[in-house]
Amino acid sequence: MESLMRTLSARRLRTRVGREELRRVRRGVYADQPCGDEDELRALFLCLPEGAMLARQTAARRYGFGVLRDDLVHVQVPTAVSKPRLPGLVVHHSTLPVQPHVVRGLPCVPAARCAVDLARTARRLDALPVLDCALRSGAVTPDDLLAEVGLHRALRGVRQARELIPMADGRAECRQESQLRLVLLDGRLPPPEPQLWVHDEYGVPRFRLDLGYRERRIGIEYDGLSHLDRERLRYDRDRVNWLDAQGWRMRYFTDRDLYHRPAHIVATIRTTLS
Repeated sequence: MESLMRTLSARRLRTRVGREELRRVRRGVYADQPCGDEDELRALFLCLPEGAMLARQTAARRYGFGVLRDDLVHVQVPTAVSKPRLPGLVVHHSTLPVQPHVVRGLPCVPAARCAVDLARTARRLDALPVLDCALRSGAVTPDDLLAEVGLHRALRGVRQARELIPMADGRAECRQESQLRLVLLDGRLPPPEPQLWVHDEYGVPRFRLDLGYRERRIGIEYDGLSHLDRERLRYDRDRVNWLDAQGWRMRYFTDRDLYHRPAHIVATIRTTLS
């Protein structure tokens, strides 16, 4: 970016823009070549006040647990600083003191702060997937989350975050799996084991289930779009037949069950357990 290297006079700038030698990235920030997402973020920081750092969904993506989709850029600024108004930007005031962590060249709120902020502000069904993925990514540990949530007393949504942190499990591999587990836990059912391996008679791992109760030989699966593939369907049928022969009772749920009739999920698994 030329803006990072030198300052041009207004006349020279207009000339180069007119010749399409420069492209506007942000107000007052121009580049001499096409910009990717990283370049646009760096350009954004040239327009932000001192002490700004990436936060919430944007910081989570840089740490490797960006399970919540959001095309906007989230930043955090000190409380005493006025919130800048820029297109595509969501600004949060820093309620608690924090030291930034530099991730790939840009300042971010610490990973534990980011995870807890999302866990207390996202809807409950989305909050547990954030915590699961944060643990799976290795960006935080359970102790990190517990220590961080203790600092958030009296902040909005902290009760939700405090309840969900003990439920978080880094073994979960996708958002819907975490949501399905939360539905079962909120239904006061025993905690299912995520990513449960089923072994054959020789102790060799054969198949892995989304969720399950090993002692009861009950498996629980979320069927998403990937299961509609013909090859996947053949694999699934072989797996179901093998598991059935080993005495496993499998229960399958879809997006309709997860998002529109969670009570059906709870009732089905409660009946199977009993």
